[in-house]
Amino acid sequence: MPRRAKPASRTRVPRRKSTYVLVHGAWHGGWCWKKVVPALRAAGHEVYTPTLTGLGERAHLANPAIDLATHVADVVNLLEAEELNEVVLLGHSYGGMVVTGVADRAAVRLRRVIYLDAFLPEDGKSLLDYLHPDRRTIINQGQIGGFVDPLPLEIFGVTAPEDVAWIRRHEMHQSYRTFAQPIHFTGNGGAGLPRTFVHCTNPPTGSFDQFAARVRGDAGWKFHELKTGHDCMITDPEGVIRILLENA
Repeated sequence: MPRRAKPASRTRVPRRKSTYVLVHGAWHGGWCWKKVVPALRAAGHEVYTPTLTGLGERAHLANPAIDLATHVADVVNLLEAEELNEVVLLGHSYGGMVVTGVADRAAVRLRRVIYLDAFLPEDGKSLLDYLHPDRRTIINQGQIGGFVDPLPLEIFGVTAPEDVAWIRRHEMHQSYRTFAQPIHFTGNGGAGLPRTFVHCTNPPTGSFDQFAARVRGDAGWKFHELKTGHDCMITDPEGVIRILLENA
């Protein structure tokens, strides 16, 4: 009786490991990714959640001289010190200003840039340039003492009492100059990289519709909508995790 041939062995191809660098928004710190990071690491990915100078556990460094360039340098220096390459770089809210500066300076180290309900600045513009006049007036009050206090959490869609209490324990005031300093490109602001925009729409803050309208339907962008509030990493971490894995 002829010997039955052995079936060809199936070698399982491992999922490609990604390196994520998640940059928080204004008044927050690396702590805000607490609900997102474990799932990414459990899936085998490498995750960094830098805290920008003067915030979170780096609050002891806070001073009015900190500006947008300082925060861009924070992240560029992380990429270089850790020798990170093929990075999926995400910026939330104000963090969009930061990751745009990083993409302009360190595009060679990046695989994709994700704007998570974030500012998408043009060359020569500051965050203040994109705010509604009423909200700009609130931020401009920081010129007096050099710092801007956090906006009410209701604007960010955070209403669960435990989340409100958690954020209030950790959020910090932030240097006014980080909002007022324009970004200046030395290259193209990362426009040559694959990019993704995530728009949070329930409730919308009113600040990010303009950027969603700019990139929605643009073949050069991936676009997602999350029906949750602006602080989506806290109010809908599962949705953020899903989008991160899809954009790896």
